[in-house]
Order: sequence, then structure tokens, then C-alpha cells
Amino acid sequence: MNNTLDIKELNERIQKESSFVDLINIEMGKVIVGQKSVVERLMIGLLANGHILLEGVPGLAKTLAIKTLANIIQAKFSRIQFTPDLLPADLLGTMIYSQRKEEFVVKKGPIFANFILADEINRAPAKVQSALLEAMQERQVTIGEETYPLNEPFLVMATENPIEQEGTYPLPEAQVDRFMMKVLVNYPKQEEEKQILRQHLLSEFPTPNSIISPEDIIRARAVVKEVYLDEKIEQYITSIVFATRYPSEYKLEKFAGMISYGGSPRATINLALAAQAYAFIKRRGYVIPEDVRAVSYDVLRHRIGLTYEAEAENISTTDIIAEVLNTVEVP
Repeated sequence: MNNTLDIKELNERIQKESSFVDLINIEMGKVIVGQKSVVERLMIGLLANGHILLEGVPGLAKTLAIKTLANIIQAKFSRIQFTPDLLPADLLGTMIYSQRKEEFVVKKGPIFANFILADEINRAPAKVQSALLEAMQERQVTIGEETYPLNEPFLVMATENPIEQEGTYPLPEAQVDRFMMKVLVNYPKQEEEKQILRQHLLSEFPTPNSIISPEDIIRARAVVKEVYLDEKIEQYITSIVFATRYPSEYKLEKFAGMISYGGSPRATINLALAAQAYAFIKRRGYVIPEDVRAVSYDVLRHRIGLTYEAEAENISTTDIIAEVLNTVEVP
């Protein structure tokens, strides 16, 4: 009985604490037409303290989405265009000699912001990619002999262009695993595209209002961690991840020769964190199986390795995740 009361209290508290989510959606809607899934995934990444990898053709408002979110939250935004000649120092910063002070001083790089857009991350060489991913993981940067903590909240949204693969450096699996979610961005619907066209023909492009501060997000993150995750939901999450590793044990024998590796423990952790953030966005104080299912594709998409056999049979990670979700018993 006491437990039921606690969850009821928590639910009421989270309904109150999450009221800013609707305000953010209203402000984002002034600038971004459609792309609700991308906006929602950005919010999940922000609230669950994770990073997002976006894949989509150019011109789908990926840059505009994160820039708009930064404006709404009054946060510092940096856009870094990744190119083959980029160096780690261009990203992190370096020591420069000051003639006035007659000593070396630190010049901080664009990584020292709240929102980082790493545009076409697969265009930069491995050294630059690993410098960014180290900053993402450690939340700090070492320049010279000093270590500097990065700003909070800190969110990296990296983009990959799926069309042009010439002169690109694919991200190694271990580095891709650092991203909480990989989101596929699709073309807008025809009605949405007409609305986008009208918006760009206006004399003045719409601008969002700044409604909350970075401190509000840090406070909200602490509340997201309190969203109730039942033991049955924990079992459901681990079963989904284990089914990607050992498909035969979950009546998925047909995928046994098609998966080269399944989700890592990071997949389990991120599935739980993303489900908590999703429940918070839906203004609920507890996680239900539908929350887990809603984030499963984006959390697992980049964490399942396919064999040549799967590619020959034209089976994608999306097909495997769909089958896993249909097979694993829902609590």
C-alpha cells in the first residue's frame, strides 16, 4: 500500500516538474516543421545525459534543431564541421604563447560549449574522432598539463551523411557505442514541406523564446533518475539485450548466423535511462513496457553487428530489433 502511495506522489511530482517539456515543444514547433521524433530524441538525450548520432541526407533541419534547442535553453552552442584536415587541437584547444604575459596560455576550443554539433563526423580522421569521443565519455579535456571540466549540460549531436561515402572514415564500433542513440532522419511529408516553404518565404524567419536555463535541465536530470523502474521492466530490458546476443535462446534461431555481435552492457544501461527520460517527457513517474519499446530501435540500431549472411539476405538491424520486440515476453 505504501509503495502505491509513493508512486502516486512521485507521479504527481513528475507531472509538475516536467511541465517545461510542453513549452519546449511549442517553441521548437515555431521553427522546426515536423521531425517530432528528432526533437523528442534530442530531449531524451538531454534529460538522460546521453549523446545522439543522426543519420540523414543534407537539408533535413538537423543543425537547425539543435541550434533552436540551445536558444530555448539559453545554452552555448558550437558547430564543428569535420573535415579530413581537422586536428584534435582544432576541437579541444591548445597552448599558445602570449608575448604580453611572456608565457604559454590556454586557448580553449569549440568543445567548451553546452551543445556541440559535430557535422559529418565520419569525414574526420580517427585521431579527431577519438578526441571528441573521449571528451564525450570523460566530460573533461586535457590541454598541456591541465585538465578542464566541460560545461554542464553537455550534449553532442553528431551527423553522418549516408549518401556520400567517398573520403570518409567510418566510426569504429567501440566509438559508435558511446552514442546513446542513433536516429534516422527522414524526409518531411508533402504538407510539412509546403509549410517549410511558406516559412522561408516570410520576411522574417521565426525565432524561439528562451524559456529555461541550463540549471533547470541539470535539476530535471536529477528528477528523471527518480522515475520508477520496476524489477519486471529491468528483466524486460535485459531480455531484449540478451536476445540480440544469444538469439537461439529466445526462439530466434533464424538470426543465429546473422548477428556477429549483440548489444553491449552500455545498451542495457542506455535502454533504461532512455526509457526513464521518455516516461518523464510523457509526464509519467514510472516506466511502462511501451516506453522501452519506443526507444529500443534508436538505442540498439548501432549496437548490433551484422554478418555477411544477413547483408546477403537483405536483413537489417531494424528487422532484427522488430523481431526481438515481437518475441521477448512483455511484462
